[in-house]
Amino acid sequence: MAKGRELKGRIKTVENTRKITRTMEMVATSKMKRAQDRVVAARPFANSLTEVIANLYTPELAERFPLLRQPATVNKAAVIVLTSNRGLAGAFNANLLKEARALLARLKGQNVEAELHVIGKKGLGYFRYVGRAVASSRVDIGDRPTAANAAEIVDELITRFASSEIDAVYVVYAKFQSALSTPPSTQMILPVTPPERSGPQPDYILLPSAEEILTQLLPSYVRNSVYRALVETAAGEQGARRTAMKNATDNAGEMLNVLRRTFNRARQAQITQEIAEIVGGAAALQG
Repeated sequence: MAKGRELKGRIKTVENTRKITRTMEMVATSKMKRAQDRVVAARPFANSLTEVIANLYTPELAERFPLLRQPATVNKAAVIVLTSNRGLAGAFNANLLKEARALLARLKGQNVEAELHVIGKKGLGYFRYVGRAVASSRVDIGDRPTAANAAEIVDELITRFASSEIDAVYVVYAKFQSALSTPPSTQMILPVTPPERSGPQPDYILLPSAEEILTQLLPSYVRNSVYRALVETAAGEQGARRTAMKNATDNAGEMLNVLRRTFNRARQAQITQEIAEIVGGAAALQG
């Protein structure tokens, strides 16, 4: 019955693994719901910022604001790569890193010097493994990013862009479309691209002035872009982890069915053999 004992051990192991993956699926589902709520809550403010900037923007005003400066040539760019701190999320981090590699290759092909700013242990570990220099990194931002975290990431880059030290800033993140769709995306957050105005020019009374308002709004717009990227990536991570753990749980269930059938066949074969030996022994005694 050595094979039977081995199968029972494997069945027990798979059952324990299925309990873990099912629990992780439930936890990821709960976290994803909260993360999705943060994504939805961030959208009205972002839409309002976009609308106000679109309505205030004029080519004359743009010349006065460094964050609206469109450089003739891009010589140096900063790339912010958002990844997670933990794995067990399927191809989530691999897809983000693939998007980052494609962006870096594209910039290199355009003779643009790119510096990396990596958020998350998975991205940091990968770039260290391939020997790519990292200008800065953060591994302390969990699955509940805040607006303060976004400001800490991008404020220095805003200052450097305003002083013409860098010519562009990109962020690579997971765009949260639904629980099952979080494609990796690249967004250029600096220079600020003026949003398109929809409808006629509204008749605003501006106090103190359009210049003063844009001075406050433009940095907020950039910080909000990074904050949205953070919360969407956090939601995408939980969605990917939930899907991966559900698939693992389903696969464990299928494996259990196969192992149990194999175990039952082995036990039935052993019982049949024992009956045959008993019948053979009884026949030998009678003969």
